[in-house]
Amino acid sequence: MALIKKLIVTGVIVSVAAVASFQWWAGRPIATDGPAIPFAVASGSGVAGAAQQMVTAGIPINTFLFGVLARVSGQASRIKAGSYEFEPNTSPRGLLDKLVRGDFAQDQLTVIEGWTFRQMRQVVDAAPNLKHDTVKLSDEELLAKVGPEYKAAEGLFFPDTYLFARGSSDLDIYKQAHEAMMKRLKAAWDKRAEGLPYTNPYQALIMASLVEKETGKKSERAMIAGVFVNRLRTGMLLQTDPTVIYGMGDKYAGKIRKKDLETDTPYNTYTRPGLPPTPIALPGVESLTAALAPAKTDALYFVSRGDGTSHFSDNLNDHNKAVNQYQRNGASQ
Repeated sequence: MALIKKLIVTGVIVSVAAVASFQWWAGRPIATDGPAIPFAVASGSGVAGAAQQMVTAGIPINTFLFGVLARVSGQASRIKAGSYEFEPNTSPRGLLDKLVRGDFAQDQLTVIEGWTFRQMRQVVDAAPNLKHDTVKLSDEELLAKVGPEYKAAEGLFFPDTYLFARGSSDLDIYKQAHEAMMKRLKAAWDKRAEGLPYTNPYQALIMASLVEKETGKKSERAMIAGVFVNRLRTGMLLQTDPTVIYGMGDKYAGKIRKKDLETDTPYNTYTRPGLPPTPIALPGVESLTAALAPAKTDALYFVSRGDGTSHFSDNLNDHNKAVNQYQRNGASQ
């Protein structure tokens, strides 16, 4: 009996020591040298597969003990596939928590206000840490997956900085940007001024894109919108150069000639009345706000002063004087 008791006591001591040792291991930082280590857990890997993929990536973790930790903690089935980064001195328990949370390694991509959708696509296509599921799709095919109720993609994506998990689909970026634009457009439309010459939010989006391309000075956007709204109300041509440039496409070489102003395209607001058929760029929130809350002004004309600001006039005679003063060799708006 004494021998049995001794063996039992010894077994208990060994078990307690083993548990303590295991707990110490689970909470002890994994010693690594150098920067964070990127790794990926493939879909359907399971605990053993995830542990082996970490070792292959260069993380010196005991795969057997990591599997035990995952099972004992009841989290073995909760590990999420994806791309991660192992930060130096993370413990096995911290690493497991990261996999369970799906704390993916993130990157970011910035879409600039005033870019065209073509420019946005070029940047998304060039992003190295995205899965490029849309690169072979036409604009129309891509739009069908994001906003099928629209016929043209231009203007429908909000310019912003987007975070994404490395290895995620580029389609997710387009979905985020489209949803963001629709949300902001709706918010601006719901607060719109009375009596605006738009029949729907899409027309307001078109106007916002014109404002975005006409000035980089945020303080003038409401005035620019006010001029365009006044022109629409009175039946005047908008006569805005950015629409002509957009309609020229690849033919634009950095300068607009008189011939270009006279060449009719669906986007030439010198030859066609009203708004162009689609937006001409990706407008930011200030331009959306300006389009739906334009300045109350009598101005019908504006011309660049050459310093980033504009001179506004409410009659053609004053406008021509301003053109002579600020752009003797320039074209009027």
